[in-house]
Amino acid sequence: MSSSKETEVILARPTRVKNKSSASNQITAEQILRESRERQEAEIRPPKQKITDATELGESRLRKRKEFEDSIRRFPRSNGEWIKYAQWEESQGDFKRARSVWERALEVDPKNCILWLKYAEVEAKNKFLNHARNVWNRAVTLLPRVDQLWYKYIHMEEMLGNVAGARQVFQRWMKWMPDQQGWLSFIKFEMRYNEIERARGIFELFVQCHPKVGVWIHYAKFEIKNGEVAKARHVYERAVEKLADDEEADQLFAAFSEFEERCKETERSRYIYKFAVDHIPKERVEDLNRKFVAFEKQYGDREGIEDAIVGKRRFQYEDEVRKNPLNYDSWFDYIRLEESVGSKERIREVYERAIANVPPAEEKRYWQRYIYLWIKYALYEELDAGDVERTRYVYSECLNQIPHCKFSFAKIWLLAAQFEIRQLNLKGARQILGNAIGKAPKDKIFRKYIEMELQLGNIDRCRKLYEKYLEWSPENCYAWSEYAELERSLSETDRARAILELAIAQPALDMPELLWKVHTKFISCVSQCVTYSHLTV
Repeated sequence: MSSSKETEVILARPTRVKNKSSASNQITAEQILRESRERQEAEIRPPKQKITDATELGESRLRKRKEFEDSIRRFPRSNGEWIKYAQWEESQGDFKRARSVWERALEVDPKNCILWLKYAEVEAKNKFLNHARNVWNRAVTLLPRVDQLWYKYIHMEEMLGNVAGARQVFQRWMKWMPDQQGWLSFIKFEMRYNEIERARGIFELFVQCHPKVGVWIHYAKFEIKNGEVAKARHVYERAVEKLADDEEADQLFAAFSEFEERCKETERSRYIYKFAVDHIPKERVEDLNRKFVAFEKQYGDREGIEDAIVGKRRFQYEDEVRKNPLNYDSWFDYIRLEESVGSKERIREVYERAIANVPPAEEKRYWQRYIYLWIKYALYEELDAGDVERTRYVYSECLNQIPHCKFSFAKIWLLAAQFEIRQLNLKGARQILGNAIGKAPKDKIFRKYIEMELQLGNIDRCRKLYEKYLEWSPENCYAWSEYAELERSLSETDRARAILELAIAQPALDMPELLWKVHTKFISCVSQCVTYSHLTV
């Protein structure tokens, strides 16, 4: 019990606040901080040590070195401690020790570019130029991808007037194929000393190392600046040969056209613009189109301006069909634009791209506008292009594309058959209509097929077609009445009567009143004919 009482913690009872009203004198936190700073005692600094002889100086240096050594022992990877140590040795004039400190720091972290920079700068500042060169050589050999080391090394050589040495360092650097800024720095270096041929040779290596549009444009501008117009044009032509399909080709063509425009070669510039607009993908040609329109407004005639505006509208349609390729109205507008221009290759290209966007769902309502693209394509090939074989191919591909097991379009079957009739290919037309009846029989197809054969006088074919028609749709009163009317017109009264009686006997009819009306009319006509024949006799 005694031990538990000794370890028991007795908590103070909370003091009850009797007066909760605000104090008369309010004290802010800012006031408390200000008073604490005013009452703070002055900082106690150690007294300055006065050194009177070499012994005391040696002891002071020894003590300072010991502090630095202890510091770098605790923090061996602290750049700041190593730099302070080496700079202190430098301030004491002991360059050998300072050099030793730098070397020890580089042994700990040999890939620290800050240490290399500070080390070389110290050697150069104190006129140890060969030592500085040695440090720079070691640094760029170990870290060839650190551009700052190369820049500092070259700057030192150039400041010393050693142009050949600086050029040699640049050449060593270029073997590592640095970024574009390094090559441009080398070219600017040569231009500072008016070495144009050397700069041109560097540009040739530059475009091989970085075959990009921006680099070729820099090269061409360099030739323009030096008054070499023919060489600049040759540079642009080489760039177009190599980078015509590049993602930034629009910038190259724009710079080439502007160059020709400044040289007063407007026809060359116009040709470049047209070539670019035709060959660059539509999604990257907007800016080039705008420049082309501005160029034509300044230098072109009415026809040229219209061509440029057509190119601008073409870009707008390209943007629309790219956003929604199933918007067939946009494709129709785009096709009308191309047909107004009249380029067969481009028109066919747009048609092919349009019909490639097949509706995703096999429902007839989604296919109605799409089928009209095929119809328009076929009519263009037949009427405008005059290509019979291609028209036949378009109709065939369209019919193969339609899922006839789910739905079909009588219009396309009939148009294909009518095309073959216009080409005097009766066998082909019959084959198309026969396939239509076999794959997707419709009233309209039967009627048009029968009408065609009737115009040709093939009565037996008409009878066979009516028989197939009625096999497919026995409840169709219109088909029964038309079949009976055909036989009556041929004076085949018995056949007509038999057809009508067979029709009346059908268990289901869609319009029985029509059939009874035809039957009554037929009976009355037959009776009149019999009466007239008796009177005549």
